[in-house]
Amino acid sequence: MPLTDLAIRNSKPREKTYKVYDGGGLYIEITPSGGKLWRLKYRFAGKEKRQALGKYPEVSLLDARERRELSRKMLANDIDPGEVKRIEKQRREILSDDTFETVARDWFERHLSQKAESTRERVIRRLEMYVFPHIGHRPIATLTTPDILAVARRVESNSLDTAHRIKDSIGQVIRYAIQIGRATVDPTIAMRGALPPVKKKHFAAPNTSVKEGFDQVGELIRMMDAHKGTPQVSAALKILPMLFCRPVELRTMRWQDVDLDRAEWCYTVSKTKTDHLVPLSKQAVAILRDLYKLTGNQAGGWVFPGGRSPLRPMSDGAINSAYRGLGIDTQNDITAHGWRSVARTMLKERLKYDEEFIERQLAHAVKNVNGSAYDRAQYLDDRRPMMQVWSDYLDKLKKGAEVIDLKAA
Repeated sequence: MPLTDLAIRNSKPREKTYKVYDGGGLYIEITPSGGKLWRLKYRFAGKEKRQALGKYPEVSLLDARERRELSRKMLANDIDPGEVKRIEKQRREILSDDTFETVARDWFERHLSQKAESTRERVIRRLEMYVFPHIGHRPIATLTTPDILAVARRVESNSLDTAHRIKDSIGQVIRYAIQIGRATVDPTIAMRGALPPVKKKHFAAPNTSVKEGFDQVGELIRMMDAHKGTPQVSAALKILPMLFCRPVELRTMRWQDVDLDRAEWCYTVSKTKTDHLVPLSKQAVAILRDLYKLTGNQAGGWVFPGGRSPLRPMSDGAINSAYRGLGIDTQNDITAHGWRSVARTMLKERLKYDEEFIERQLAHAVKNVNGSAYDRAQYLDDRRPMMQVWSDYLDKLKKGAEVIDLKAA
């Protein structure tokens, strides 16, 4: 006699598990603990088998009968429904380990381990803020072009550049997934043209080829000297124009890499992964000696530790944020990176230094005449006096003592 919902609800547990049949091999097991489990008995290849169909009442009587009929159709086509279910379960388990976030974190550790810490921080922060909350739980092989475009468009109105970087990072993760057999298609390929192009622009810096540019450089330095924030940020503002290194290299400076007695700083260039030696002017040494009293013995070893924890360096936006706090327009006046352009132009055009010395001091990739090996001290005898002259020249500009129109010079 076929089962009814009333009969199932009225079935009481007994000392041992027992079965109540519905028909066509479908029955429900009533366990001593009160559980009610759907089962299907069938034969395949001459063997009697059992298939679990779910738990009552999550799987209703009607649902159980539909699942029975689906299994019977498989059997009619010489397909073992139990084996199909086993394979599907295995597939789901594999996919649960192949979520976008799981693969992305694996890619991050394997492919970005040698990148600069600032790069790693930016990439993982973008993924955690803008990507994982929306598609991190999805099996990576199931992602489609519209899925990824939707993620990018969430931030497009606020930052088109970030939207493009998100799309690029997702594409890198998916291509890695294809390489390790977790995906077969890269949906980001079809996104070409879906996002408006980013208009490239140079880092803001004064026009140093005219008198007003010299005036502006001196005024900017005077404004930075007036900064009243944390000592490490104030020191960074003062020393960055003197060193004109990349901002990431300044904020991740470590005391173990600085020799104040020899007036030298040696670090690994973030872009080329090669050693670079920076001669320190007397002014730069004085700033660092004062800062050493505050940060020289902190646990992290950072010259410019972060405001929240000494175990982390100053944030990548600290300098530009300080500029804006001083009323400096980082879109038009200067950015932390813009000092590289200022120094390059003024050292060459005003102070008449050899371009090779300047490029070497900027840690640009220059060909070594002695071979491919990178000589961190290349042109050091020339660069050391250049860096002192440069700091002295900045002092003159700050005082307004040397403002010359290059067109008249």
